[in-house]
Amino acid sequence: MPLTNMIASTNAPRTVESLRDDLTRLGVRPGDVLEVHCSLSAIGWVCGSAQAVVEALLAAVGPAGTIFMPAHCGINSDPALWRDPPVPEHWHESIRRNTPAFEPGKTPTYGMGAVAELFRSWPGTLRSNHPYGSFCANGPLAECITAQHPLSPMWGMESPLGMLYELNARALLIGVGYSRCTALHLAEAQIPNMPRMVYHAAMLENGARTWKSYVDYDYGYFPFGAFGQTYEDAGGAATGKVGSADSSLCAIRPLVDFTLACMKKHSETLGECP
Repeated sequence: MPLTNMIASTNAPRTVESLRDDLTRLGVRPGDVLEVHCSLSAIGWVCGSAQAVVEALLAAVGPAGTIFMPAHCGINSDPALWRDPPVPEHWHESIRRNTPAFEPGKTPTYGMGAVAELFRSWPGTLRSNHPYGSFCANGPLAECITAQHPLSPMWGMESPLGMLYELNARALLIGVGYSRCTALHLAEAQIPNMPRMVYHAAMLENGARTWKSYVDYDYGYFPFGAFGQTYEDAGGAATGKVGSADSSLCAIRPLVDFTLACMKKHSETLGECP
């Protein structure tokens, strides 16, 4: 949204205090473990921009709570698969040879938004070690959540997402829909005969950069955003405003379980996954 339109559509500046109050009204509580997906522009004009949002989130859960966000780096992948936008084919080999190896403390997020990128470098934030699908967490459970992250399946039950499921964490969507809720990839990773694909990434092995190939699920095969919205519409989530942003808050475990049941039914209708 253009800045002039954002100012015009905001009745008062959003502040750390006002955003914290909005989160509290939505149902965020001290001690919560929250998976957060956030569109900064949807909130309206924020005094302090992404910094204020991160401060409000940490204030809402308090020192006993833990904030968790995706820190994916989709650009660390095979350029032959890039579609939005594609790059010239004659660039592909150069990109494969020259993409820097993923390093949790250095590599920026890609396409995750301003809040997630700032959160990545926030004091005390820890990041899981996956070259494509990493996550960041800040709080008492950050190390527990991010310590283990297998190369494949990157979003299965042995990943940080699985730890969120076991911890009875909650998902907080600020200005985005369920298609952005990465916890729902947990359901995909449990579907029999789920389609797979070959991924590539620049990463470190024994201290040396390598262009690594690995096989994982073809995440996004199912319309899990629609399943998540169905869950909310049935009363599974609290809804409200954070600033100007339509927002939702719900427990991850029942959301994933519901989505998994929908996916299984959907796959039965379609027949066996290819």
